[in-house]
Amino acid sequence: MRRPGAWCGPRWPMVAPRRRQRKQRLCSRPVSQLFEVHPQNPQPRLLKQAAALLHDGGVLAVPTDSSYALVCRLDDKAAAEQLRRIRQVDEKHHLTLLCRDLSELARFARVDNRQYRWLKLGTPGPYTFILEATKEVPRRLSHPSRRTIGLRVPEHKVLQELLALFGEPLRATTLIVPGETVTVTDATEIRERLQKQVQAVVDAGACPMAPTTVVDLSGDEPVLVRQGRGDLARLGL
Repeated sequence: MRRPGAWCGPRWPMVAPRRRQRKQRLCSRPVSQLFEVHPQNPQPRLLKQAAALLHDGGVLAVPTDSSYALVCRLDDKAAAEQLRRIRQVDEKHHLTLLCRDLSELARFARVDNRQYRWLKLGTPGPYTFILEATKEVPRRLSHPSRRTIGLRVPEHKVLQELLALFGEPLRATTLIVPGETVTVTDATEIRERLQKQVQAVVDAGACPMAPTTVVDLSGDEPVLVRQGRGDLARLGL
């Protein structure tokens, strides 16, 4: 005689629903949102939605004056790790801080008069500058062995408006899909390829197919790390 309330049938009916539920959860992961904004007069309503996703820990693909970039909150460790997973880069790869202007940039880097002249020539614009990080910068935001940080002030109307609404710098890296050497310039294609890895794509039209020019200003003399869209002649180098 079975005990009252005991299951007398096969055990598998209770396991299968749990497996189905797990499969449903995996399949129901939300795809990326697409915010189509005007390149010169971006709709504040859409940018506020994008900023809210960033505040909630999201990773977004956004246009810049060089190429599309992946961005996340400055102090969000989980979002930064997701950003690195998408790019398949380790902690030695510099993530850039996108700042609105030079005054904001000075909060995070030590800048002397000589360096400031180069920064002023290249900002806003498609240049990333590597500088010595200030003590205000948490160690996880700088290069693990050199205590340097990459910073830039972009010249892109939509990104500038997003930075203003967000209210603080963003961590960023050039959007290059792993296994490729060139950037993706079409927002719809970015969404299709990264739809379950980023929370949203801000579409303001195609971007150039070139990353930023990277210049290391942390030493005695400037060193070209990567030649990109920014012309070195503009910096007098």
